[in-house]
Amino acid sequence: MKRFVFLFVALTILLAACAPSVATSQPAVTNPPVATDAPTVAGAFDINNWDSVLAAAKGQTVNWYIWGGSDSINAFVDNFYGKALKGRYGIILNRVPIADTADAVNQVLSEKQAGKDPGAVDMIWINGENFFTLKQADMLYKDWAQQIPNSALVNWDNPAINLDFGNPVDNQESPWSSAQFQFIYDSARTNTDELPRSYAELKEWACAHPGRFTYVDPTGSGGFLGTRFVKGALYELSGGAEQWQKLDQALWDQYSPALWAYLNELEPCLWRSGETYPKDESELVNLFANNEVDLSMTNDITGAGRWINDGRMPETARAFVFNNYMIGDFNYVAIPLNAPNKAAALVLANLLLEPEFQAAQIVPENGFGLGYAIDVTRVTDSAALSALQSAASKLGGAATPASDLAKSLVGDSAAEYQNLLEQGWLENVLQK
Repeated sequence: MKRFVFLFVALTILLAACAPSVATSQPAVTNPPVATDAPTVAGAFDINNWDSVLAAAKGQTVNWYIWGGSDSINAFVDNFYGKALKGRYGIILNRVPIADTADAVNQVLSEKQAGKDPGAVDMIWINGENFFTLKQADMLYKDWAQQIPNSALVNWDNPAINLDFGNPVDNQESPWSSAQFQFIYDSARTNTDELPRSYAELKEWACAHPGRFTYVDPTGSGGFLGTRFVKGALYELSGGAEQWQKLDQALWDQYSPALWAYLNELEPCLWRSGETYPKDESELVNLFANNEVDLSMTNDITGAGRWINDGRMPETARAFVFNNYMIGDFNYVAIPLNAPNKAAALVLANLLLEPEFQAAQIVPENGFGLGYAIDVTRVTDSAALSALQSAASKLGGAATPASDLAKSLVGDSAAEYQNLLEQGWLENVLQK
């Protein structure tokens, strides 16, 4: 029981401290479905009167544009949110799968240029560069995220939440879930005591075990894990994470040469001597499962749990983190300014923060594997608390200990560094 309480408390510390992302470069989806013709403009409502929002939303269809590359996430959205929206509020969920979040952003921008109001998009799973793009274009619905009832469960004072890749959220997007970068090893073939606990130790470990480590190509179709790995190295080499929350070209010019030097020194020790890199997490998991490398990577709060459940990793797979510089983040939903069904979108955004659904999304068998967006210490309802505690207990031994996650957690860098890092890696590492 003491162990259970400790796990729950530690998870609380982690998920109240996290900092922003959804990858914007995802596996291509051929001919993604397009939402049906936009319904007529939603009825009037008062954002400060939730009953009026519910009344306006009843009978609407909410067109949620969401990355469609994960069957498990698609099923989770349909089975949990879709059924709840219809059964509780009389709202139909139209999940519109897209290959890349930028596709939805570009559609909204195209509608703005064409003067189309209302448009077709009611809500987008979004963060980082894509959020910043719509915010700059003044195409986001404003002053709503802290008005929905369940926003009271969100710790808006935490910079990890009120900043998205260094950009103020400004009440224009609401958090949905969280994630944190981790490594995975097989306890049956790698001694826990021998695991590296810093980027400096990793280089020593990799060169002592040549060919047994690699990382995801930061510029590949699923390069999000790769950029997180490389950013963590930059944090360690520069002696901190907070200084990277705002773009500072001089700071980048000062420390990027050391980053490229580190990665080039690491490269000869990598799988295939760094001649090629896995393009996404799935390719890296295959290398790990085939015993070609000894470490994999994930952002999943279940650690190795999801891959074990999928039969792609052995039962002995375990997740771990370095002592510091493990990047974590929140991801969000946003409502375009020209959304046709804003009331229904507000109801959906509020539903995402319901404790019962926040609990469900971390449970491995539900196939989602993302952490809380709410501060669980703010939940007072006994049934909701029970659901959260039950979910926390199901993470099991395949997950990184929550206390380790909390101690190692740092936030992501400003969005402007993304392109600098990707282009710099291509020029100074891959092509060198």
